Amino acid sequence: MAEIDYSKRSFSYYPTNAIVYATCIEGKWSKPVVTDNFNFSLHCFAGVFHYAPCCFEGLKAFRGVDGRVRLFRPDENAKRMESSAQYLDMPAPSMELFLDMCVSCVQANWEFLPPTDSCGSLYLRPVLFGINPQLGIHSSRDVMFAVMASGVGTYSGAKILVPGTAVLSRNYDRAATYGSGGYKLGANYAQSLHAYNLAHKMGYRELLFLDSATHTHIEEFGSSNFFAIKHGCYITPNSPSVLPSITNKSLRKVAEEFGLKVERRTIFVDELETFEEVNSCGTAVVITPISRIDDKVTLESGTITREYKYLDECGPISRKLYDRIIGIQKGMEEDTYGWCMFVNEPK
Repeated sequence: MAEIDYSKRSFSYYPTNAIVYATCIEGKWSKPVVTDNFNFSLHCFAGVFHYAPCCFEGLKAFRGVDGRVRLFRPDENAKRMESSAQYLDMPAPSMELFLDMCVSCVQANWEFLPPTDSCGSLYLRPVLFGINPQLGIHSSRDVMFAVMASGVGTYSGAKILVPGTAVLSRNYDRAATYGSGGYKLGANYAQSLHAYNLAHKMGYRELLFLDSATHTHIEEFGSSNFFAIKHGCYITPNSPSVLPSITNKSLRKVAEEFGLKVERRTIFVDELETFEEVNSCGTAVVITPISRIDDKVTLESGTITREYKYLDECGPISRKLYDRIIGIQKGMEEDTYGWCMFVNEPK
């Protein structure tokens, strides 16, 4: 296989060797299968096609400076998938099965682990979905759990921490106040696609959603969580309709390590003008600095735009947080939290 230049890769799908899957039929899980067949054969009445009983996760494997391969906090992904599956009232893989299949997927695609000095990683996508034929709105009884991989770069190719702009979503909601926003369901992302596409066509990298009840509170970006830095505080929304980001959870812990005060609370839109640094955060990017947020408000006289401007580069505190997370993921700094799971090279 020709050597891959990960500096030219974005965060996209790239072919690999194999996927791993298992099924749960009538409450009994099968043994995982590793295969180079990337096509599933499903009944046309499988629930996933009709009622969207589907949830997924995202995590990364890294080749460290010591040559060892690490998965970052896979146990947290397993817990979150179990929570999502419980919300959908369908079977979920055990912690042991989830971790074993992630390890098997990494080992089956070992040659696609990017070198340590690149900005790349082996991204894993575990997905759980209903497969039994059904007609009528009810939860899936039988499911398939699969783990697939892609050797990815960053959203901006070789560059990291490239600032982007965002716009507030005034006309579209990501999740209802008492809805499913706190779970990683495929349907939640389908809900936001149209609004997200509109924002991209307007030239924005991100779309920042507000609470659906009052449109006065910050919720999260279309792709990731929101956090801001102000007067030595790490501030992020506390809302049941925001996805509990594992990256955000990790950043909050590191922020405390650095002596920052951490506030999880309601964030009003008007507070945007008071923040020193604003970022989106998630598995794919860890941190994306936001240089400007526009709020387009429609009045009788027309639409006016209020701009909230921030730094044109990653802020100093956010950069320090980013470096600590990346340092742990790639073995450049001591993993004092025990977050990384080591994966042995396949024999």
